[in-house]
Amino acid sequence: MRYDSITEAIGNTPLVRIDPAVHGLRHIDLYAKLEMLNPFGSVKDRPAWHMARPHLEAATDGDGTVVELSSGNTAKALALLAGIHGVRFKSVTNRMRVPEIKELLLLIGAEIEELPGRSECLDPSDTDDPLTHFHRALSDPGSTYLHTDQYFNPRNIDAHAEGTGPEIVKDLDGRAPDWFIACVGTAGSSTGVARVLREHDPRVRVLGLVAHKSDFIPGIRTIDEVHQVGLFDPATYDTIESVTSDEAVDGMITLIRRCGLLSGPTGGAAYQGAVRQLRYADDELDGTGERRTAVFIVCDRAESYLSYVRQRRPELLGRTARGRSATAVTDSEARAEARVIGVEEARRWSAAGDPRPLVVDLRSPHAYAALHIEGSVNIVDEMFEDLLRGGLPFSKRTPVLLACPVGERSMRHAAALSRMGHPDVRSLAGGIVAWRDAGAPLVRE
Repeated sequence: MRYDSITEAIGNTPLVRIDPAVHGLRHIDLYAKLEMLNPFGSVKDRPAWHMARPHLEAATDGDGTVVELSSGNTAKALALLAGIHGVRFKSVTNRMRVPEIKELLLLIGAEIEELPGRSECLDPSDTDDPLTHFHRALSDPGSTYLHTDQYFNPRNIDAHAEGTGPEIVKDLDGRAPDWFIACVGTAGSSTGVARVLREHDPRVRVLGLVAHKSDFIPGIRTIDEVHQVGLFDPATYDTIESVTSDEAVDGMITLIRRCGLLSGPTGGAAYQGAVRQLRYADDELDGTGERRTAVFIVCDRAESYLSYVRQRRPELLGRTARGRSATAVTDSEARAEARVIGVEEARRWSAAGDPRPLVVDLRSPHAYAALHIEGSVNIVDEMFEDLLRGGLPFSKRTPVLLACPVGERSMRHAAALSRMGHPDVRSLAGGIVAWRDAGAPLVRE
């Protein structure tokens, strides 16, 4: 195969059958669409090229800067595409949560602007959001920014409707699969592929996978976050289920060690979510003599996520688990080990405790500034986790009440602090949302 440009190698990725001995499904053939084998290493190569191509072909003499609100694979693909065409690339993000990706972007030559605590999806109603100001700058008539706008650009969907979806049908001998399982990030791949598959067979069932609330899986948004994405349409999916970071790592390890697929955690989440959902259908097929097919996407490769795995499962990399990171505490362990208190008990404790507890709000600075418990201090979730890795951040004589949006991350951190020997740390049940719904007072910064 010979190409005149690396962009010609984007697409036409393999569809590989997963050995039934691995997944245990007796009546369903499960296939992995290996988008990790695109030339820049991910499923985002397709929409990046499809969105950027009109800008790059119109750019002359290195004029302009391609810009995207991305901290991951889209930014990587766009940075490489911009470099090929002699223009600059700038990544604007709320935070770079995977250090390997940040280092790779710097190696490629990307400029990175981080806006901690802000959403990557614009909120046009928030006049103080720096991303809103940035969006206005993009619209300025004199702007030299070439904005690909992955969360709202229909060409994101079109890239998969014209490429990924038809390739799946072709490789299944002209048939659509019975199920398509997709992790939901920008919703471009799930929407574009689902559209094509249903054109071939309206009976295709689409399972959308989102990250468990307050959990982090690279490339997947939580159910609350996906509603901020302009391309997301709930009608695309027959079912939307959540997966945890633990499940994502488990699936990743299965694909790597049992299938020889160097998948990242998003592919692992897709595999694990697919098998979990398909087991019910597999049981229903008993005795019918029928076979079904299902397809999921392996979005990218493992090499960029070693630090992610190291934080959650250090034993997989030959390290001893230290038990200090909240991400090392599973949901079941957090529920068993954390001390959780309701709003009324928390109000009494914070008002009359002796000594009174230090109230730590783990939300973003933006959310904290909008409304928070009076007297609380704001330490963003990721920063708090970094503090834990260095040891106990508070004196053992200081009681601590932790609060997050819905009470799940604070519960994990409370369990981690308890493991580290703190005698009196509690998590607010239901988080700030429960506090607000109970009519408890909140103040603005």
